[in-house]
Amino acid sequence: MTQQPFMGRGAIDLSALKRPAPQQAPGAPSAEGGGGMAGAAGSSYAVAVDDQNFQSVLQASTTAPVVLVFHSPSQAPDSSQMAEDVADLVGQYDGRFLAGLIDVDASPQIAQVIAQASQMPQLPVPLLMVFLDGRPAIQPIPGLVSREELSTLFNQLGQQLTAQGITGRHQPLAGGPAEDDADEEPGPDPRYAPAEDALAAGDIDLAVGEFQKLVDANPADAEAAAGLAMAKILQRTQGVDLNQARAAAAAAPDDVDAQIMVADLDLLGGHVEDAFARLVELVRRTSDKDRDRAREHLVSLFAAVGNEDPRVLKGRQALASALF
Repeated sequence: MTQQPFMGRGAIDLSALKRPAPQQAPGAPSAEGGGGMAGAAGSSYAVAVDDQNFQSVLQASTTAPVVLVFHSPSQAPDSSQMAEDVADLVGQYDGRFLAGLIDVDASPQIAQVIAQASQMPQLPVPLLMVFLDGRPAIQPIPGLVSREELSTLFNQLGQQLTAQGITGRHQPLAGGPAEDDADEEPGPDPRYAPAEDALAAGDIDLAVGEFQKLVDANPADAEAAAGLAMAKILQRTQGVDLNQARAAAAAAPDDVDAQIMVADLDLLGGHVEDAFARLVELVRRTSDKDRDRAREHLVSLFAAVGNEDPRVLKGRQALASALF
């Protein structure tokens, strides 16, 4: 059984927080202007979070990922700019993400609940967390993150969502610019629908074929290329036992097939740098056709992760060093 790239520790206990008003549906704006889900920072996919609407924001992660940004104008003024960057960037993904902006000065109780659930003595600020199905989807990211790094993160998460068949999207929130002209409201790109539907149905072979059509039609389509690369990894690793694969690779360190299989499983499990390092070392040890296979496969993993990812840039440098 393959590992999944999204991993969480468990649902967050919200019992210490206020419940939203019973008549207020998730996503509906509050009549009093607070506790609702109106767009924040000029984005249709961002919301200012407080004690009253936190539960409904977290509940929205059952549809698609929710990105929480904890910031503090008093403790870390630059963190508020990071929150604004996240709000702006998620708007470019047509509902794949919802940003929840939490001012810990105004809502310290939320920070306490998250710190306790994450087993942290104190919540660092700023802090970025991604939730899916009410659970942390990736390890929390503390400290300031540049706009460029945030963009890379969202691109990578978007690729993983596509590869895993997670196709849900948030609806634009009240008060955001998408409501100014409903006719121009962005929606899911229909080109990817057949491949995403195939992944959601567990038909990996069909998904590979659909992504291949997109790449053949437009080789410059980076999202389609990444989707194809990830779908092929899923195809190769179907039904593979991770422990057995690791044992086989350890017993035959120069067996290209065995090393490639573990690298694929590592990448799916979120151990991207380990996957790259394994194949870089394989390139370093092998020669001729074996070396070419290891190199070509590593390049395909670069495509799956995304060429703008800092880990890919480091991986390319390591590959160049191993080759020359």
